[in-house]
Amino acid sequence: MRLSILDQSPVLSGLGARAAIEATLALARRADELGYHRYWLAEHHAIAALADPCPEVLLARLGAETRRMRVGTGGVLLPYYSAFRVAETFRMLEALYPGRIDLGIGRAPGGDARTAQAVSGGGFPDAARFPEQVWQLTAHLDGKLPAGHPFERVRVQPEVETAPEVWLLGSSDYSGALAAELGLPFSFAHFINPSGGDAVARAYREMFKPGRESAPRVTVCTFAICAPSDEEAERLAAPIDLRRLHMALNIDSPVPTAEEAARHRYSEEERRYVMGQRARAIIGSPQTCRREIEAMGERYGADEVMVLTITGDYASRLRSYELLIEAFG
Repeated sequence: MRLSILDQSPVLSGLGARAAIEATLALARRADELGYHRYWLAEHHAIAALADPCPEVLLARLGAETRRMRVGTGGVLLPYYSAFRVAETFRMLEALYPGRIDLGIGRAPGGDARTAQAVSGGGFPDAARFPEQVWQLTAHLDGKLPAGHPFERVRVQPEVETAPEVWLLGSSDYSGALAAELGLPFSFAHFINPSGGDAVARAYREMFKPGRESAPRVTVCTFAICAPSDEEAERLAAPIDLRRLHMALNIDSPVPTAEEAARHRYSEEERRYVMGQRARAIIGSPQTCRREIEAMGERYGADEVMVLTITGDYASRLRSYELLIEAFG
């Protein structure tokens, strides 16, 4: 089973965005040494707990910090942007790091409605145009706009021999169906929607039409915390439990530390809510995590599993990734 990483560059309580970005670079360097297959950065806007609104910029540095693994975005929120501009940005990244760049794209706003208007220049991003944008983006990357298209003769630079892999990301049947129609690989966000993703992945494989890819490829992304024991993993999960509660209550704050999480006294209703969110995650010892990740991969028919880990400190997050890949040999 291939293992990969999704990094949201979490901002921890008492620390700032610079610490979050430095932690991302340190984790990427270690992941490259450990043998992770790919490392993706996510785009979010105006969220106190997450530090990366422009993954393509951080990706340019990340490529220089690593040598072996694929690096990319998970993902660029395409409705905000020109397909042509995204194509040129990722052609440049491909020129810098040939054969290692992934362009994962999504259609979610990545923030609240007011922020979405600000990012898109005053209007709401037009997700209705998303299928056309995805098609146009891949055509720009591959130089395959059809005769008669208004942009047919526009030169996409830099002109290099290779192109990034393009992945469609999603947490619903919409994205799976679009990926199948366009012949693109598909990544399902189990960490966002833990219900029905296996059925979405099966439908994607059944409906897949060869296009940019000749055969379907599936990854599934789950939240995970790995520690030497199940009990220690539970302790490390306390900050993210509180973070999920804050999100539900519209409290915009950094990720709590373990000490802050330990001080919170949950009501019965809050505890029920937090435990109800655990379906998004795999939490436990290396043996527990391996067993549950393998079961998830089999359930989704996934070619690889991508892991998102956030804890109350950067050292335990890094250690979680070390223990996890050691468990897979």
